[in-house]
Amino acid sequence: MIFISDFISLIFPKICVGCGSSLWKNEELLCHLCAYHLPKTNFHFEHENPVTRLFWGRVPIETGTAFLYFNKGNRVQRLIHQLKYKGKKEIGIFLGTQYGQELKHAPGFNSADAIIPVPLHKKKYMKRGYNQSEQFAIGLTGSMNIPVERHLLCRIKATETQTRKSKFRRYQNVHEIFSVNHPENWIGKHLILVDDVVTTGATLESCARALKEIPDVKISIVCIAAALL
Repeated sequence: MIFISDFISLIFPKICVGCGSSLWKNEELLCHLCAYHLPKTNFHFEHENPVTRLFWGRVPIETGTAFLYFNKGNRVQRLIHQLKYKGKKEIGIFLGTQYGQELKHAPGFNSADAIIPVPLHKKKYMKRGYNQSEQFAIGLTGSMNIPVERHLLCRIKATETQTRKSKFRRYQNVHEIFSVNHPENWIGKHLILVDDVVTTGATLESCARALKEIPDVKISIVCIAAALL
């Protein structure tokens, strides 16, 4: 079986999603070099970090964090692009698993009751075939042992992409487009809201506002990457 596996790897080598080089046997998705150079934020060690501060005066959250820094042209942008547009949903699970290993020891995150992925509209979901934020959530739950709740939050309106929109236009684009199913089941619970990239925070703010209609609910935010404007 080992010889067959080696032969298949020779004909169809596994490629690093970060740099495109061939992976060794003990490497998964990312080569050791790309994994080592991932630009980690370590925001979860600091309560008043840039993600948390982004929502001050906008919507009350317990805390927020992002795993990686997102900059134009860096490895993280390539990972996110492949996750969202190239069908590489395993990237979301991989990154969620990696970050979940860190967050399961982090106060403010490890005591949550459920993980809530930012939902896609059903039309976009059907076109893409999966929700990239949900893939990240699946990875988180595998490491943190906190269940994913896919149907609590619902996107009720289709919207244009947020890319290249101003901060105000982003807010307008996602204003009041989310609703909550069976809010009575989540009274007083602590929910982790997850998304792929946080930039202005407009989408996450809209989600959090919808969830805040639940009495005494607590919300924390976790993203794959932060590209804060």
